[in-house]
Amino acid sequence: MKLGLISDTHDQLQRTMIAVDRLVSAGVERLIHCGDFCSHEVLTACCALPLSFVFGNNDWGVEPELRAAADAGGAQCLGYGAEIIIADRRISITHGHLHTESRPLMAANPDYLITGHSHVAMDRQLEATRWVNPGALHRASEYSVAVLDLASDQVDFITIPR
Repeated sequence: MKLGLISDTHDQLQRTMIAVDRLVSAGVERLIHCGDFCSHEVLTACCALPLSFVFGNNDWGVEPELRAAADAGGAQCLGYGAEIIIADRRISITHGHLHTESRPLMAANPDYLITGHSHVAMDRQLEATRWVNPGALHRASEYSVAVLDLASDQVDFITIPR
């Protein structure tokens, strides 16, 4: 199964729609958003695929609208962080700004830790856990999202045009 990873969209609706289209073209079957939607319109655009997401530090204040959009679009809201299982893989998801969320998730030694917040794309192995940040679609030197292929354990970053 291929997962699309996206984060820090910061109300960039057009750029998010382009990113989601690119992920669909790459064969992604499910989307994980690591927070900082900043608007329910962006969340709705991400519902083009089955969506699991967490809130980011810039989602404070719009959480009720995001929850309503998630309910309408059939998305799975994971609060500020949680572990889910997809294709027998333990995947922890958090925005990355709260150590109270990220530390326990990492301590549980998931197969993958997916985060955002830094606006910098990253893929690294930390002991048994592969930590992936797809980058950002706002305030980044290069806009990016990522594809995580759970079958091959491959991560590919996709650059989104400015």
